[in-house]
Amino acid sequence: MQLHLFLFKIHTKSMNIPSKYEPSTTENKWYNYWLEHGFFHSEPDERPSYTIVIPPPNVTGVLHMGHMLNNTIQDILIRKARMSGFNACWVPGTDHASIATEAKVVARLKEKGINKTDLSREEFMQHAWDWTNEHGGIILDQLKKLGASCDWERTKFTLDDDLSASVTQIFVDLFNKGLIYRGYRMVNWDPEAKTNISDEEVNYKEQDGKLYFVNYPVKDSDQKITVATTRPETILGDTAICVNPHDERYRDLIGKTVIVPVANREIPIISDEYVDMEFGTGALKITPAHDVNDYEIGQRHALEIIDVLDDDANLNEFGLHYKGMNRFEARKAFAKELDEKGFLVKTEDYKNKVGTSERTGAVIEPKLSVQWFLKMDEITQPALKAVADGNVNLFPDKYRNTWNHWLENIHDWNISRQLYWGHRIPAWYYGEGTQDFVVAENADKALELAQLKSDKNLTANDLRQDNDALDTWFSSWIWPISVFNGILEPDNDEIKYYYPTQDLVTGPDIIFFWVARMVMAGYEFRQEKPFSNVYFTGIVRDKQRRKMSKSLGNSPDPIQLMEKYGADGVRVGLMLSSSAGNDLLFDEDLCLQGRNFANKIWNAFRLIYGWETTEKVEDKAASTANEWFESKFNQTLAEMEFNFEKFRISDALMSLYKLIWDDFCSVYLEAIKPEYQQPVSNQTKEKASLYLERLMQLLHPFMPFLTEEIWQLMKERSIKEALVIADYPKSGTANESVLEKFAISNDIISAIRNLRNEKNIPNKEKLQVFTENDFIFNSEIVEKLSNTELITDKTAPENANSFRVGTQEFFVPLGDFVDAEAEIEKLTTEKTYLEGFLKSVRGKLSNENFVNGAPEAVVNNERKKESDTIEKIKMIDEQLAKLK
Repeated sequence: MQLHLFLFKIHTKSMNIPSKYEPSTTENKWYNYWLEHGFFHSEPDERPSYTIVIPPPNVTGVLHMGHMLNNTIQDILIRKARMSGFNACWVPGTDHASIATEAKVVARLKEKGINKTDLSREEFMQHAWDWTNEHGGIILDQLKKLGASCDWERTKFTLDDDLSASVTQIFVDLFNKGLIYRGYRMVNWDPEAKTNISDEEVNYKEQDGKLYFVNYPVKDSDQKITVATTRPETILGDTAICVNPHDERYRDLIGKTVIVPVANREIPIISDEYVDMEFGTGALKITPAHDVNDYEIGQRHALEIIDVLDDDANLNEFGLHYKGMNRFEARKAFAKELDEKGFLVKTEDYKNKVGTSERTGAVIEPKLSVQWFLKMDEITQPALKAVADGNVNLFPDKYRNTWNHWLENIHDWNISRQLYWGHRIPAWYYGEGTQDFVVAENADKALELAQLKSDKNLTANDLRQDNDALDTWFSSWIWPISVFNGILEPDNDEIKYYYPTQDLVTGPDIIFFWVARMVMAGYEFRQEKPFSNVYFTGIVRDKQRRKMSKSLGNSPDPIQLMEKYGADGVRVGLMLSSSAGNDLLFDEDLCLQGRNFANKIWNAFRLIYGWETTEKVEDKAASTANEWFESKFNQTLAEMEFNFEKFRISDALMSLYKLIWDDFCSVYLEAIKPEYQQPVSNQTKEKASLYLERLMQLLHPFMPFLTEEIWQLMKERSIKEALVIADYPKSGTANESVLEKFAISNDIISAIRNLRNEKNIPNKEKLQVFTENDFIFNSEIVEKLSNTELITDKTAPENANSFRVGTQEFFVPLGDFVDAEAEIEKLTTEKTYLEGFLKSVRGKLSNENFVNGAPEAVVNNERKKESDTIEKIKMIDEQLAKLK
């Protein structure tokens, strides 16, 4: 212990410690130090592994507040694991983000006067790679500013050669198992991105629209049948009118034909149980090419399919004279023509939920198309069972119901996209028939299979590869496996060591896109879960509870925040307002609180560092404080461990925050510090420095830069003694009696300080406090922290002020410290107010209508006011009696 103090004194005396903590100089210094010495890098060894894979952000993305929250939590977990003896491995990487990246490339090409359709696939891909190389990876560099301790040597990109080969292999594997198939289905078409998207990528938004009531003339009759629709432009694609067979209004019309307004085509009136007789007019226009339900009815009744929209959602040649017009413009124009020609009966305002693209925001267009699908019925079962059995835990548990509902009602996954940027579908066509294709890992294998399947002497020129790309999530769902090359080499040392990973931190918005599918992939390709725990962060919102976004202008720049408050300050600010699964109401003042916390710790370090020492024996107050803080530290550490187990990381930080600010700085250091310009005992300073070290170890996962700086300043350390790899403290025994006794002492100190504030008595004035000698508290702590003299063997003067702590009464004679006349005037004024208040309360209670008519809780509250006021008046009378 003496050696530790000697090293602390020698090292700190030789250092010029700044008066203020300076994040701007500290952060780069220590991050480069950690990188230089490979503290973040992991290789398999004899230690147990602790692995996290980063949710890969878009390769050309930039850091936003959601990333800040998510990656702060991951870094806290990985740093704690690293210090707890685990071989911690945090794998970073980025996602190619097919739709988002291709949209940016297409936009840039347009600026240059180039259309995507003017380019070959290879030419477009070169432009996409140029864009990616130019803008990619920025977000990973920004994460370094945050302090993210990723194993950067393992950085992966979903279009890396090995990851791409892994995607191709699982496609082939699933196809050969009969789980992937090619089918003609109704899909969700995004006319802005020019691709179909999955059901999970469609967001439904309530919009104000119109309901148009349109008459269809019955052929060879004066009768008309009225249909209500929100999309009159699709009338040009109608191939039937459908009614319920039990609807008496239309029974005689079933089997007849009507004339499609404007188009002048004949279409049949059919019947189907699907039609709701109570909705609208009870008659439906059937447009199989533009509505999922209409398509199913059309299949049952063998109806013609007429698609009136092109890929841009403009009307095509079936749209007649509206060809080339945007669907929304055509809607207004066609409605006007219907009105002019007498077909439009009326319009009504109507609210309906419209499907929009999660990526582009465009209104989705149902579209019939040949696409690739993955059967989901069987592959989902292990994911359902994993959560049900507790093999995969969701935090908070409320997401279990969401998980079950989606997996129990899942549709086949549409995995093909009409994009170039991404993993090209490994299917090759050799003819025009629907089955004239093969699936293979590469062109050479495809040729072999095509020759066998066709029984023809085909050449490579006879084959053409599918032009579509796979859904981005089809590569992401194997991310925990593919980053360790577990698809291509399923028995390699790394996949066996690092997989399954431990914890996943992500947002609940991708629970279906990514999380559930990763669990499916884990069991499908490795017969094992991909992770044990999933921690769902909330959405970062502003103080008005609005989601942060660029369009609203309410999202601060994370880099600017870190420059202003320091990375540690921002990390603490985020975590103080974040609880698992609940939205985070971000307030920049929380970052200020984080920075102030850093300064508080820095000042505590400088205070201890500045103390001169002596060989004298430690005083009783310091000895008591040391005994108390040891138990308080162990108690808090146990609380933190409990909260970490439950993923209540914000609560863990708050426990530590209070331990440092309230207990260590405000109580412990005050209890042990020497008199002004006096030395402190060697033993006391040694103990304080050891406690500070342990606090830095606890705090390091939350505030890595500040803690490493203080740790290194406290004494000279070798590379192997860096805080980033130091041992995390282990919880000891907390002595409850010591804690209880000290808590009572704190209550006494608080009561005395309140009395000083009330009577305007400076803390430098020493007070006498009389009490009986049968109460258990730390008298030496009370006397030092409240600047009092405790007297237990004499009776207090009659005019002394009093207060109670528990059952013990304390008396404080104020004597010359109080202006008696001014105090009498103050108490008399307060008494007059209370008597007036009491009169008003009693007025209510004497009113029978109030007592008998008001809720019981309200009446009881008034009676409590009465009793409390009487007690306050009694106390004032007692104080006045002592002053007179």
